[in-house]
Amino acid sequence: MKRISILLAALALASLVGCSDFGKVDQGRVVAYDKDAGKVTFIRDKKAEPLNPDYSGLPAVTYTIPTNPEEMGPAPKAGLRMKLDTQKSQIVIYDPKEQNFKTIGFKIHDMQENVERDHPLVFDKATGKAKVFPMVDKTKKTVTVYSARQKMLVTFSVPDEYMTWPDSTWDAGDEVRVYYKEDGKSLRFMNISKTDIFKK
Repeated sequence: MKRISILLAALALASLVGCSDFGKVDQGRVVAYDKDAGKVTFIRDKKAEPLNPDYSGLPAVTYTIPTNPEEMGPAPKAGLRMKLDTQKSQIVIYDPKEQNFKTIGFKIHDMQENVERDHPLVFDKATGKAKVFPMVDKTKKTVTVYSARQKMLVTFSVPDEYMTWPDSTWDAGDEVRVYYKEDGKSLRFMNISKTDIFKK
């Protein structure tokens, strides 16, 4: 907790001073993580508003992670889902090959709203663990995703050509924040998605 508090203070200070000697802060959603190479790639959040993020900051940026493990939070999960829009029946993903976004229309088969993290639909009380999403049913050709931020559990189908894409296509990567002084080299790394700053 002490380590997290120090990091938060440093990041907040860096945000205030901008590009001074205190360094800079960058933030976004992870689309690739190479543990062996010590590199993380993410799409910048152009708004940095927790309840209304905007993962549209291209190009994707890559940072080396800190060599000191004490400056590194939990390892990030990568995913390619940038936006889930049930009003328009569209999902926006990041295509690593094209290095650009792709908007895919889908057909909704089921949608549950106001689904909290501890709801039985997404959390197994018997094991005390969250259920794993996305769930991809190759036979029924459906994908089920859960968005904790949107409190939404949705099952949909996409054109056949996308059913062969990896399951991580439909998953949302962790949101992370880095503190750096030199482009591409993080000095401190925080996994926002897996850090509860209010937990004691």
